[in-house]
Amino acid sequence: MHSPHDPNVRVRGAREHNLKGVDVDIPRDVLAVFTGVSGSGKSSLAFGTIYAEAQRRYFESVAPYARRLIHQVGAPKVGEITGLPPAVSLQQRRSAPMSRSSVGTVTNLSNSLRMLYSRAGDYPPGAERLDSDSFSPNTAAGACPQCHGLGQVHRTTEELLVPDPALSIREGAIAAWPGAWQGKNLRDILDALGHDVDRPWRELPAEAREWILFTDEQPVVTVHPVRDADRIQRPYQGTYMSARRYVMKTFSDSRSTTLRAKAERFLAAAPCPACGGSRLRPEALAVTFAGRTIAELAALPLTELAGSLEGAASETARVLTEDLKSRIGPVVELGLGYLSLDRATPTLSAGELQRLRLATQLRSGLFGVVYVLDEPSAGLHPADTEALLRVLARLKAAGNTVFVVEHHLDVMRGADWLVDVGPRAGEHGGRVLHSGPVAELARVAESATARFLFDDSPATVRQVRAPHGQLKVGPVTRHNLRGVTAEFPLGVFTAVTGVSGSGKSTLIGEITEDLVGVGRLVSVDQKPIGRTPRSNLATYTGLFDVVRRVFAATDEARASGYGVGRFSFNVAGGRCETCQGEGFVSVELLFLPSTYAPCPDCGGARYNPETLQVTYRGRNIAQVLDLTVESAAEFFADTATVARSLATLLDVGLGYLRLGQPATELSGGEAQRIKLASELQRGRRGHTLYLLDEPTTGLHPADVEVLMRQLHGLVDAGHTVVVVEHDMSVVAGADWVIDLGPGGGDAGGRIVAAGPPARVALETGSATAPYLARVMP
Repeated sequence: MHSPHDPNVRVRGAREHNLKGVDVDIPRDVLAVFTGVSGSGKSSLAFGTIYAEAQRRYFESVAPYARRLIHQVGAPKVGEITGLPPAVSLQQRRSAPMSRSSVGTVTNLSNSLRMLYSRAGDYPPGAERLDSDSFSPNTAAGACPQCHGLGQVHRTTEELLVPDPALSIREGAIAAWPGAWQGKNLRDILDALGHDVDRPWRELPAEAREWILFTDEQPVVTVHPVRDADRIQRPYQGTYMSARRYVMKTFSDSRSTTLRAKAERFLAAAPCPACGGSRLRPEALAVTFAGRTIAELAALPLTELAGSLEGAASETARVLTEDLKSRIGPVVELGLGYLSLDRATPTLSAGELQRLRLATQLRSGLFGVVYVLDEPSAGLHPADTEALLRVLARLKAAGNTVFVVEHHLDVMRGADWLVDVGPRAGEHGGRVLHSGPVAELARVAESATARFLFDDSPATVRQVRAPHGQLKVGPVTRHNLRGVTAEFPLGVFTAVTGVSGSGKSTLIGEITEDLVGVGRLVSVDQKPIGRTPRSNLATYTGLFDVVRRVFAATDEARASGYGVGRFSFNVAGGRCETCQGEGFVSVELLFLPSTYAPCPDCGGARYNPETLQVTYRGRNIAQVLDLTVESAAEFFADTATVARSLATLLDVGLGYLRLGQPATELSGGEAQRIKLASELQRGRRGHTLYLLDEPTTGLHPADVEVLMRQLHGLVDAGHTVVVVEHDMSVVAGADWVIDLGPGGGDAGGRIVAAGPPARVALETGSATAPYLARVMP
């Protein structure tokens, strides 16, 4: 038995995912980095085993009644773990944040600011004190009643509804109206009401145009449709609806995203006239602090906000302002002082969001815990990574253990302890190759990490390609970009760089298919490929359709009368009905959280026994879905359509994933590479512009090499590739660099340098230049 004061976290027999009975000892009170190629098992060890066990132990101490209310992970597959303190996890959330979420809500700073106004604000004479909820646009007590706390109202105009006034109503002048029968019905009603539907729109009287587009009346009239020769059409009662009414009703009520998106094209967002965009009721806006309303303070950059809280008049105000300033401190320290509290979360980069969460943890003042962080350097410029390392050192100095899953070489070099998992991905990984001081990894021959961590050989000089044209973007005025115009060379590899918040994603977001020179545009992001386990690698890439056709063509399937649908686990017929093709069932446990167990009838296979009797080359459909991409490539080597899909997945380094791997188990980087592979397997005709936002996020340097070979291959084939990137080795290998900055927020939003990497590396005003210069040949 180990002493309760064991200075190590000792893991024995870890078998989560691909881990092969791993035994490892990691000292406490250190910064330990877990690394290895993508899919090697490092996250399974750090999160799936160590953090999951710490969480399970905590829940064991919670009253059974309360435990039912908490979403729990199952017990990890591990022999035992000793010396494990309580743990706090900071994972990268893949889901998109809501539009009402803001910097203030993520950091809890909004709560403190609302409390300040509620308790210490200057109220108008005779006004009743408001509670803190009345200062929130997300509550009924605080939201502006006209815009419901969104700060914007949607309006429409004649120019939006009728883009071409030379057309008549019959020719489709009112573009916002629906097509097919409903649009014809509205035209017939107008005709019956006495309006001329055959005159050009611009020739109609102004009052008629106004009524047709904007009336709130809904007159009912008898319509005598024009008779077609082949069918009798009887008169009917038709109700008129104006173009504005139709657009607003569709936008607010329709469940169809396509119809809502179409309606949105005919609407213009404008600040709410009642609250001026502040999102709050007049009663809340009447309260001030230091001469400003809460909306005005929330719109200030955090560095300015901290300064405006000085000189509190009362003791209550002093306590609340000190609390606010102490919470703002860590956010500013992590280089995010340019953000304002009302900045919407969806407009932040992944790196900014991750650091906001980290800043909130810094303020908590916990000690004696294990922090488990998931790639905190993701989305960070090298300059920001230095600030991150200082923060991690502070967490450690406060008496905590910091476990970091990371690919960034500088973070590895700054670690006290390195756990390298590998040697490769999937079934070829799952072993701990090294657990010890960083320098000792150099002796581990089979480590892919060692090759990059200790490689001092100069980078190879690559010939810079010549462009075959220019793509002009801008002038762009959005977020912190003010009238910025950029020129992207066509037919080459361009890297867009700059510190977090400098405006990179905003700039490339302005590249659309409408621009001259783009041709076909393919944007590859890191959003999930599906939100349920029913979406998987095979279904997303279209592989599953071909595999099902292969099974339906077998003699056994034909003899049984099975078609392609029989081999889908999403529809009745071939699937196991006990689990509805999920492969598992939810088991309700009294006073304990629901747990998932393999389906008792199909054992997790997803199909019924009759379907599983059909085999192709000795394997049934469930066994084929369980193959890795690598194994499947051998199995389907002579089926051309399947082999091509699998080859592209291998080319982007995803050979370790299983064909049936649920979308919910994939990282953002894996999802992005699956999308890229799906795109690569299509026959490419003509010029295509590929747009990738931080494609190396979550990738080990060895995987980055594989991905870059693919992207440079696209450029060699005559296409254009534009990437937003922080990995300086990728930037050094580009043909052209556009560097934004020099800082983030208001201190950024300008193009600091543009040119070949060698020229940008010499730019004195660039935050990127010194880091790029270090890796240049």
